[in-house]
Amino acid sequence: MTPEQNDLIAVADAMADAARAAILPHFRSTALTADNKLSEGFDPVTVADRAAEEAMRVVLAERRPQDGIFGEEFGKSEGSSGLTWVLDPIDGTRGFISGTPTWGVLIALSDDTGPIYGVVDQPYVGERFKGGFGIAEAHGPHGTMPLKTRSTSSLADAVIFTTFPEVGSDAERAGFERVAAQTKLTRYGMDCYAYALLAAGQIDLVIEAGLNAYDIQAPIAVIEAAGGLVTNWQGGPAYEGGQVLATANKELHAQALALLQQG
Repeated sequence: MTPEQNDLIAVADAMADAARAAILPHFRSTALTADNKLSEGFDPVTVADRAAEEAMRVVLAERRPQDGIFGEEFGKSEGSSGLTWVLDPIDGTRGFISGTPTWGVLIALSDDTGPIYGVVDQPYVGERFKGGFGIAEAHGPHGTMPLKTRSTSSLADAVIFTTFPEVGSDAERAGFERVAAQTKLTRYGMDCYAYALLAAGQIDLVIEAGLNAYDIQAPIAVIEAAGGLVTNWQGGPAYEGGQVLATANKELHAQALALLQQG
């Protein structure tokens, strides 16, 4: 690992620490309120989302002012280094305002090829999943543990997750259901934590649609570092968002991709 890579990892940890400090005072607070970003439907944002992204941007201004930033709440700022930090201060705000500990802070470092390092941090549980630059590890109540995806080779033995039962469009939901019907167990509603569980070898697939780049870039880096595979539903790169198929290995990926493409 190079000195710059060590520095980048340290900066990512500093951002995750700053986001934790900004978010936790608001979690499960009876005073917490949420604004709706949409005129139709419900896409909540809270003071905690904004405070966490602001705190991460302060770290970058101090330690990596040459880098670009793409954050969910405050948009894009260009850099000169060729590197961009892609930030989702609270992925899973619906879960956050509901009191579930399944939301997380997403931090990705990307170049023109996509994400090269990522962090999925769950402040309340105290877990941090990190991947890239030759490392794949989780830090939490059990100490530091390596991340490695499962070797499940058949959908019939697999556990699949998605965040919303509706998944996306009617056609996208039908694609998800074709895959889910072949699996052992289907679970819903975990947001970014499902991707962390995939990297940690606890589940086998995550299928979603309608994602933004800041929703998926950090999970991509962590899952790929742990031995998994993340693509869109055509088998191409997924780091710009949209439809996402994340699997523990190539065998499961091929089986799931064939079913998704039947539609």
